[in-house]
Amino acid sequence: MNSSASEGIVQMGKLVVHIAENGHSYQLDCDEYTLVESVQKFLESVCGIPFNDQLLLCLDMKLESQRHLSTYKLPSDDREVFLFNKARMRSNSPAPASEQIKTIDIPDPPSPSPSHNPHPLDDASDPALKALPSYERQFRYHFQCGRAIYSRTLAKVETCERLLQEQKVQEMALEIAKGNLDHFYRIVLQNYTDFLKCYSQQHRSHTNLLVNFGRDLEKLRSIRLLPSLQTSTNRKCLLDFVKEENLQKIMEDCSSSHRQFENKVSEFKQEFGDLKRNTENLFSGKASFLVKDFELAINDHQRNINEQKSIMQALSKDVNTVKKLVDDCLSCQLTSSLRPHDAVSALGPMYDSHDKTYLPKMQACDRAISDLLEFCKDKKNEMNIFVHNYMQKIAYIQYTIKDVRYKFSVFQEALNRQNDQFEHLKVVHGIGPAYRACLAEIVRRKAAMKIYMGKAGQLAEKLAIERDGEVRRREEFLKVHSTYIPRDILASMGLYDTPSPCDVNVAPFDSNLLDIDLSDVERYAPESLLGLSPKSAYGSQSSEVEGSTAELSEKYGSHELLEGSELVEIAGTSKMEVENAKLKAELASKIALLCSVSAEFDYDSHDEHKLESILKIAAEKTSKALHLKDEYEKHLQSMLRVKHMQCESYEKRIQDLEQRLSDQYFRGNKISADEAGSDFAVSTLKTGDNKSEVSGVEEMAMPHAMEEVSCTSSSSNMIDSSSMLNPQLDSSMLDLQRDKGNLCDKDKNETTWLDESKSLIVSNMAVSIPHPADSQSCELAVEPGLDAKLSDNSLALELQNYLAENSIQLEKNVETKIKALMSEVSKLGNELETSRKLLDESQMNCAHLENCLHEAREEAQTHLCAADRRASEYSKLRVSAVKMHGLFERLRSCISSTGVAAFTDSLRALAVSLPSADNESDDDSATELHECIRVLADKVGVLSRQRSELLDRYSKAEAANEKLNKELEEKKELANSLYIKHQLEKQANKEKISYGRLEVHEIAAFVRNPAGYYEAITRNCPYYYLSAESVALFTNNLPSRPSYIIGQVVHIERKMVTSEQAEATLKPQNGTGQLTLSLGSTSNPYGLSVGCEYFAVTVAMLPETTIHLTPTS
Repeated sequence: MNSSASEGIVQMGKLVVHIAENGHSYQLDCDEYTLVESVQKFLESVCGIPFNDQLLLCLDMKLESQRHLSTYKLPSDDREVFLFNKARMRSNSPAPASEQIKTIDIPDPPSPSPSHNPHPLDDASDPALKALPSYERQFRYHFQCGRAIYSRTLAKVETCERLLQEQKVQEMALEIAKGNLDHFYRIVLQNYTDFLKCYSQQHRSHTNLLVNFGRDLEKLRSIRLLPSLQTSTNRKCLLDFVKEENLQKIMEDCSSSHRQFENKVSEFKQEFGDLKRNTENLFSGKASFLVKDFELAINDHQRNINEQKSIMQALSKDVNTVKKLVDDCLSCQLTSSLRPHDAVSALGPMYDSHDKTYLPKMQACDRAISDLLEFCKDKKNEMNIFVHNYMQKIAYIQYTIKDVRYKFSVFQEALNRQNDQFEHLKVVHGIGPAYRACLAEIVRRKAAMKIYMGKAGQLAEKLAIERDGEVRRREEFLKVHSTYIPRDILASMGLYDTPSPCDVNVAPFDSNLLDIDLSDVERYAPESLLGLSPKSAYGSQSSEVEGSTAELSEKYGSHELLEGSELVEIAGTSKMEVENAKLKAELASKIALLCSVSAEFDYDSHDEHKLESILKIAAEKTSKALHLKDEYEKHLQSMLRVKHMQCESYEKRIQDLEQRLSDQYFRGNKISADEAGSDFAVSTLKTGDNKSEVSGVEEMAMPHAMEEVSCTSSSSNMIDSSSMLNPQLDSSMLDLQRDKGNLCDKDKNETTWLDESKSLIVSNMAVSIPHPADSQSCELAVEPGLDAKLSDNSLALELQNYLAENSIQLEKNVETKIKALMSEVSKLGNELETSRKLLDESQMNCAHLENCLHEAREEAQTHLCAADRRASEYSKLRVSAVKMHGLFERLRSCISSTGVAAFTDSLRALAVSLPSADNESDDDSATELHECIRVLADKVGVLSRQRSELLDRYSKAEAANEKLNKELEEKKELANSLYIKHQLEKQANKEKISYGRLEVHEIAAFVRNPAGYYEAITRNCPYYYLSAESVALFTNNLPSRPSYIIGQVVHIERKMVTSEQAEATLKPQNGTGQLTLSLGSTSNPYGLSVGCEYFAVTVAMLPETTIHLTPTS
């Protein structure tokens, strides 16, 4: 086959096509533009498979007739095409014929004769020389016989190898067909798995809705609406949201549809189970064992070929030897050592080995190869039958797969109809969770609104702080640079503008929300609406909250739990209120989420594997929540210990402050007493008392310096200890420390001023006091001079004047200093009064500090009680969770038990093993769950008994149904026969017999007249006769002629009687009722007069026409 494409470069190639039914292979020369249709036509011509019965597969692709080979990347050296015969894949197709092997008949050579092949040594006188040509002819004959045998053997071996190759081709064809079937089977299996998954979930969900329908109605009837939601339209409870009068009818319809659909799905499961079993059995059967045995047999017989090859080599060597001897004799080259008699004696044993050993061995090998050929032929026939049966099974499975795939769409539509039909029940089941979710959403929105408004206020405060900082920075800038730049220039530059204040205004929203809290949610929409016990639901919610708290503690650390970035004070709201609002919003959102996904995570809506995984995940989450609760309890205890240590440190510092303040108060009283004494001493002192005044001033200044040192050290110690013990010191305590620091700083400033005044007084006294000392020393020094020089009066007078002047000057200086000291003392009195007032304020601050300490003690005691209460609640919750976990594990083992009976027995045993209500603790959740398990066990037992009864009824109903089906089939057959008869009767009534002038396609009735001819019954239209052919048609298979004939006119021939025709008559044959012509012409058989016109009518038989015979007399 050559391509007819002429444009571009066409890539030529060879296309190998294998025939699956017999393993034959064909190689076609074609190109990529060759149509698949051309290939099919060529295959039809060479292998005889009709065009419409051809199925071409390449790998997993089906070759379409209208496409080019390039669509499938053909022709290609690594791709082969397999041809399957669709006719052979039908169930009623005949078995393949036995394999016909054409053997090549190679005849044995003729016996050697001297007359046919004369030799010069035949006439030799020496008998030995005369025998040499005879040996040569015999040896050549043996070689030719061996070659004939070897050729036949090789032909048989080639046939065996061809059959082996054909079997391998058939095996590959089966693999291709199996891969194609496996592709479609995997698709339908995936579709079946997806359908079963969807159906299983839907079935469990719908069963749950049907079982819990009554309980859902009771719950909705028992839950009253909020008073603000109760309207005048008789909406008092949740059940008023739907029309109760229609629900029972809907429930019955859903239950009936549920059972019918379940029966249909059971039948479909059985059908698919048969398909799966047939497919697995088909895939388990392989043809490799046939090919393997075939190949082993051929390899085992290869030794016979090798043996024949060695024999042929020996025969060829012997022929060459005898030929050489004959040639040497002809050329007279025999040596003295080798005479003709010796050569003949040596050739004798060689001849015997040929005749008795070599040739028999070759014949034995040939017979073994012949047996191998028969074995291969049987294996090939067996392979053909295996391929035939295998392809029929594949065709049947493909037909079943196609039928199953058509049913998937039907069942998918049925699933959708089931969902639509159960929508009302889903609404009834979801009203309770939706109502609870709505109430929880109200609580969440209120808490979120509070946080949102607080964050808006916080944002306004932050922006106001930023604005104040920007305003101060601009004022400082203008203060620095306005000295150098004129104000009008600065104004022109726009540097006098100030940032506008930011007004964060949030419009009111959520003003129509109901005024409810979490307690109202539990009151008006209890957790029983979700189908869960209150304790277990609370446990789950509390575990969520504690889990989130534990995550916060891990993220920010134990010392930063209450001072995270999200828990700052917002717009006048304390951190505790912010935390409560956040926790309340989170708890409300969790409640709404649980309500929303309660249907999705319902245990009844999952398969067993998913149920097991859910239980496992729930157990892990429970253990993790318990661990987090323990960690949080330890964290609270550590926080309480830290708070207790802080309280003790506060008490010690307060006691130290009280002692220091009392000591400072007593020192202040002592200083005031010393001040009064110093005032009295100043009024009477003279120059020699200056030293005591200075000492009095030093004594007055020393307590202030000591108090400064003690106050500074106390403040530093307090700040260090507080920063080391608690970095989260309350603002009130920091304010107290700040006030105390300010007091100490003020005392320090006063003490510094006293130190300066003291140094000034001492320096002044140091200047003024030496003058009287010098005068005294001079006076002491002059006295000896006066005693020695009494005569020097002028000098004495001068000295006396000098002393008087110095005394007057000294008195003036002393008075000035005393006045200065008095003014300083008055100032110190004023400052002392100020210090006394500060001391009073310090005492008031101390009292405020005691109040704060008392409040801190009460708060710590409150936190301790709350921690103890939470710890007890956590321990109870943990014990309850462990019990619940154990109970759920036992319930899961009951659910996972195989079989309905085993499930019923295990559930009954579980219910019996549960403690009675009198022996149970106060745990309401455990009591309710135990009661639910008991009720479930009772209902399951009742359902099990009802199931057995229903199975019995079903078997009886099946038997009755089969009987009714048989009767129905009989009635159908009877009704069909009656209907057909009725239709025929109606048709016969419609077809009226014509009694006027006859026309073609009309029905006519012919009556036999006395002359034996059939004449039509007409009104005023005579001479209509039935033709002889029609008479023969109606009377051929009848013993006698009928009295009348009714038929449909198909042809009317008009004739005229002439004078020549008048002598011819048509007479009936005696005894047979058949018409015979008399001598003469046959144009006037009815004996009419000359010139009479008559008509020969040809009619056809009507269906279901009954021919009435003439009654015998």
